[in-house]
Amino acid sequence: MLLQQVFTPGRIKIGLESEEKDELFEELVDLVASRDGRGFPRAAVLSAVREREEKMSTGIKKGIALPHGKAEGVDSLIGAIGISHRGIDYNALDGEPVYLVFLLVSSPNEAELHLRALKRLARLLDDPGFYTELVQADSPERAFQIIKSFEDLLTLQN
Repeated sequence: MLLQQVFTPGRIKIGLESEEKDELFEELVDLVASRDGRGFPRAAVLSAVREREEKMSTGIKKGIALPHGKAEGVDSLIGAIGISHRGIDYNALDGEPVYLVFLLVSSPNEAELHLRALKRLARLLDDPGFYTELVQADSPERAFQIIKSFEDLLTLQN
């Protein structure tokens, strides 16, 4: 249920325009900002994601990146998903382009919730079917339904 609350259809973009990592961060942060409206700490969120990325690439699995960070001014856990059809030069650990990106940002006070979301996402990404179905989604609504179905199944298994 946690990821379904974070990655709503309005925070999912099919057909990312970005071709490289920094552009991608701006595109996904702007997607979240457009949904959260005025007062969204865009600069702080971008800075947090970039700072985390400097430590080590968040290109974690073949074709998948999970940029994340903690930023002041963020009230809760927020996120966005981007799906690229062309691939993004991400400097991933495996050197391959990234097609599926999950952005997660939380308040520094929400460390436990942030970690829970990362763990849950990692468990879903262990299922190759999750990645395959998600990168083939043709609409944000379809991508959301895929997340819902895989997360519901994970919840039943626990």
